[in-house]
Amino acid sequence: MDEIEQVRRFNRLVTQRVGALDDHFLARDRPLGQARLLWEIGVRDGADVRELRGRLDLDSGYVSRLLRSLEADGLVAVKPSDEDRRVRVATLTSAGRRERAVLDDRADDAAAELLGPLSADQRRRLVTAMKEVDRLLTAGQVTIDVVDPENEHARYCRDAYYAELDRRFEHGHDPASGIPAEGDQLRPPAGLLLIAYLRGDPVGCGALRLPPDAPATIKRMWIADSVRGLGLGRRLLAELESRAATAGHDEVRLETNQALTEAITMYRSAGYEEVSPFNDEVHAHHWFTKRL
Repeated sequence: MDEIEQVRRFNRLVTQRVGALDDHFLARDRPLGQARLLWEIGVRDGADVRELRGRLDLDSGYVSRLLRSLEADGLVAVKPSDEDRRVRVATLTSAGRRERAVLDDRADDAAAELLGPLSADQRRRLVTAMKEVDRLLTAGQVTIDVVDPENEHARYCRDAYYAELDRRFEHGHDPASGIPAEGDQLRPPAGLLLIAYLRGDPVGCGALRLPPDAPATIKRMWIADSVRGLGLGRRLLAELESRAATAGHDEVRLETNQALTEAITMYRSAGYEEVSPFNDEVHAHHWFTKRL
């Protein structure tokens, strides 16, 4: 309860300090929600409305109301995508780009005002603490879902995984030369594929093969560079172990290449023991097992 009270106290302070309670955020004629939407649309010079909702984790009805308000003010245009008429894309008008520039300048001024009364040491401590809070809050936003191996996000993660292996392995990586983990092998009951998402974007994956007469096997562990250091690899590993146990397995095993030093360190710290080779995976140098 002490931790919960501290979180609530922090939330109250931050919402007041950043102006979230004011209908005229940064002294403009719109609340924080509209200002934030303007900023997000401008980051990528336009945004798929569906992706925008996922990025901000907002209800579709609320986003629609914000967009209508911004359209009425002449700041945003929402039109069907040229590639897919079913997809709506929001872009900033000329007036919207000017308004976003004003908001950027005033946000810089507000940040400087927050730091201004503090000593150099206090500023350093505050910014360092903010970086840590940012990192931990980002970690808390990651969700993990079971996804079909032919889903577009699954294909994206698979391609990114293979590209990293090809880049890091001494002699490159040829997926066709290794033991496969594809298609029906990663569909229940034979197996499954987990995808980690951050604000709607796939940022990691892990697969599990569940043979009925052998230990469960962990495959295709990959984490995007942008989210490394958030503990996501260990979280995916624990989720795969839990899924294996739920499926009735009391042991999991995996193999890995010597170039993947971070993964090897993680497996050992998570309780995996190195054993003699249990398969003929040509890209492997280390084989591990763990009792569940």
